[in-house]
Amino acid sequence: MSQAEKPATAPAPEPTTVPAPVTIRARFESKFPRGLIIRLIAYLFVGHLFAFFVYLLFVLGGQNQ
Repeated sequence: MSQAEKPATAPAPEPTTVPAPVTIRARFESKFPRGLIIRLIAYLFVGHLFAFFVYLLFVLGGQNQ
């Protein structure tokens, strides 16, 4: 078979690009701004610290009676 008689082959399909998977962090940050997350964590930490301090006052105050 000569080159002129070879059947034409279809061009190879172009590779499709697969979109990168959306990470949990990107999805979470798209819903809540980063500053809000930092403030929320800080307020939770300070709130628990304050609650522990009040609890400690009651415990120590109850022992002195």
